[in-house]
Amino acid sequence: MPNLLGKAPVSVGKKAPDFALKDQEGNTVKLRDFRGKKVVLFFDVRDDTPGCTKEACSFRDGYGHVKAKGAVLLGISPDSGQSHEHFAKKYELPFSLLVDEKAEVAKKFGVWGKKNMYGRKYFGIIRSTFIINEDGTLKAEYRRVKVDGHTDRIIKDLG
Repeated sequence: MPNLLGKAPVSVGKKAPDFALKDQEGNTVKLRDFRGKKVVLFFDVRDDTPGCTKEACSFRDGYGHVKAKGAVLLGISPDSGQSHEHFAKKYELPFSLLVDEKAEVAKKFGVWGKKNMYGRKYFGIIRSTFIINEDGTLKAEYRRVKVDGHTDRIIKDLG
C-alpha cells in the first residue's frame, strides 16, 4: 500500500528508515542508536484515547518480557511532547514516546493514511507495529493492529 508520497512503505527484509525524534522528556532518540538491539516500534493514533491507552498499557504490562528478549520499545504518534509526558506519567509507561507532529516518520513507514470515522474523512495514523532486527532490517510488520492479544504476539515473534 503506497503512502502519501506514492512510494511503497517499508517491507520485511529491507532496512528500516532512520529517524531522529524527541521523546516525552525532550531527548533526541535516533533509530540508529539502537543498532545491536531489536526494536519494537509502535505507531499510535492519539494519547489518552481508549484504543491507544489499552495498547500502551498492554505494552507496559509486557515490557519486562520485551526487555528480556533484548528489545527496546518505542511508541510514536503526532502528539506533542507535553501530551506524551502527561500520558506516560498517568499510566506509568516505562518506554519512550516519540513526537512525530508532522507525521514525517509515519509517512516513511507507510502508516499515515486516509481514515473514516462516523462519516468524517481525514488523514491520520493507522495503528501499526514493526520489529526491527539488530542490524536495522525490518523483521516483521503488523498493520491495522487490533489491540487485543497484540503484545503477546509481539513478544512471541521477538524469538
